Amino acid sequence: MSRYVDIGKEVLRKEADAILSIMACLNEDFEKVVNTIAQCKGRVVMTGIGKSGLICKKIASTLSSIGVSAIFLHPADSIHGDLGILQNGDVVIVVSNSGETEELIKVLPWIRRMDVTMVVITGVLESTIAKYGDIVLGVKVDEACPHNVVPTSSTTATLALGDALAIALMDKRNFSIEDFASLHPGGTLGRKLLLTVEELMHTGEQLPRVFQDTPTKDVIFEITSKRLGVTAVLNRDSELVGVVTDGDLRRAIERYDNVLSRSASDVMTKNPKVIKKDALATYALKKMEEFSITSLFVVEKEGEKRPMGIIHIHDLLKAKIA
Repeated sequence: MSRYVDIGKEVLRKEADAILSIMACLNEDFEKVVNTIAQCKGRVVMTGIGKSGLICKKIASTLSSIGVSAIFLHPADSIHGDLGILQNGDVVIVVSNSGETEELIKVLPWIRRMDVTMVVITGVLESTIAKYGDIVLGVKVDEACPHNVVPTSSTTATLALGDALAIALMDKRNFSIEDFASLHPGGTLGRKLLLTVEELMHTGEQLPRVFQDTPTKDVIFEITSKRLGVTAVLNRDSELVGVVTDGDLRRAIERYDNVLSRSASDVMTKNPKVIKKDALATYALKKMEEFSITSLFVVEKEGEKRPMGIIHIHDLLKAKIA
C-alpha cells in the first residue's frame, strides 16, 4: 500500500482517537454549558483567532441553524470597536487551544467587565485564558501532525464538541424537524422538509378514475390519456375501492381469454395505498419505496375514502425530493 495512504489512515486514526478522548472527559461542565446557552437571554458570541476562529464560525453557524442566535466576533476587531456587539446577557464562548492567544488575552479583561457568561474551550486548563472562564471545557489532545504543532486533532475535536453542544441543545429545546424546516426554506433541504403532498399532487381532470363497471377498454384509455400508468377505481359513491395499473392489465391479459370483455372490478388491485394531503412529500417517497409502487392516491384525512388527487414518483423527482 502507498506510503501516503498509510499516512492518511494514521492521521484519521489520531483524529478519531482525539474525539474519543474528549468524549471520555465530558462531565457536568458540559451540561452546565448546555443549560447556560438554553437559558441565555441574549446571544451566543463565539470568539477565537486563526484556525480556532474558523472553528468558531462553524459552531456559530451550526447553532444558528437550530434556532440559537449565534455570531462570531473577531478578537482583533473587538478591541477596535466591535466590542459594542456584546450585550448584557450574552454567552461568550472563547476558543483557544494553547490558552495563551495574545489577541484574546488583550480583550478578555474588557469582556469580563460586562454582564456576560464566559465559556472557555481550551487544551490547557491551567492557561491564562482558562482563568477567565465561568465554565471551562478541556480539549487536550495530541495533534495528528508528526511534530505535534499543526492544528489538526485539536480543531477536529473542538468542532466535534461544538456539534455535541448543538445536538444536546436540540434535545433541551425540543427542536423538531418542523422547526428545522422553518429555518431552512431554500434549496434541496428546504424542499424535502417543507413540501407537502398537496403541493405536488394532480387533481381535477388530471386525476385518473373509472368506476367498477367501467369496461376494460375504457380503463386502458383512462390510464393512457392521464399518462400516470394507473387509474383509481371508484364505487358509485365515488369511494376508492381499487386501482388498475399497467401491471394489472398485463396480468389480466394472462388470466382472461378476452380481457376487453371484462370490467375494472375484474382487473383491479383492491385496498390500494393512500396518503393524506398534508403529509410531507418525503413521507410519500418513503411509502412508495416501502411498498414498491410508483403512485399514491391522496385523501383529505385519515379514514377518508374519496380520492382528491394522486401523486406520482415523477412528481417527486421533478421536485428533487427523490
